[in-house]
Amino acid sequence: MKILDDVIATLGEDAPVREVRVSPFWTAVLSRGCGLASTVGPGDHEHGAIYVGEAGRLAGRSALELTGLAHSDSRLEAGIGLAAINSLLDVDEARCVELNAGELLVERGRGKKVGLVGHFPFVPALQKAAGRLWVIELRPQPGDVGAEEAEAILPQVDIAAITGSAFINQTVERLLSLCRPETLVMVLGPSTPLSPVLFDYGVDVIAGTRVIDADLALRCLSEGATFRQIRGVRLLTMERK
Repeated sequence: MKILDDVIATLGEDAPVREVRVSPFWTAVLSRGCGLASTVGPGDHEHGAIYVGEAGRLAGRSALELTGLAHSDSRLEAGIGLAAINSLLDVDEARCVELNAGELLVERGRGKKVGLVGHFPFVPALQKAAGRLWVIELRPQPGDVGAEEAEAILPQVDIAAITGSAFINQTVERLLSLCRPETLVMVLGPSTPLSPVLFDYGVDVIAGTRVIDADLALRCLSEGATFRQIRGVRLLTMERK
């Protein structure tokens, strides 16, 4: 995806990969910094299949080299690649505010038509605030709609909020292309690269995560933490100027 290539082109100094961890919910790459991404598994486990081709040989390699995995058709590899990107990003915190993306979406979505790609924990609060809410999911929960409905829904909403996991399943460019120019477009979640490059693709609000205590975050992640349980992170939001 060109959007990933453009983000990678802005990355600063390379660094060796010190550690890669893939937990049930989150993937982390520790290099110059610590980057996170969702762990998106292969679905049904095929006995004998290989999902990360170089598993066991990733640590010690160049983090910039690992960013190429973000283009992989294997979602486990793509998550490692995205986490590697996030581990090398130099986030301009002067452009960010510390803010929970769910709270921002509830505030901006009051009385509006909102299309949310990805089922987040704040859905019940957003349902109460929004004039109308569609939750678009690859694996729909009760009340959600399937991913195939995005083409019909996103062109008609006032606010489109897209999970950063869309980088991993390589749908983010298509989803962004469905949004009208006047729609407020957010990309959110810990997988989201906090990079102003996303503004060039029509994104108005970028809401992601920066790891500030790698040892603590990695310990939580390795013990099976969901994102709400991960400590040592800051929730940052960046808006288009």
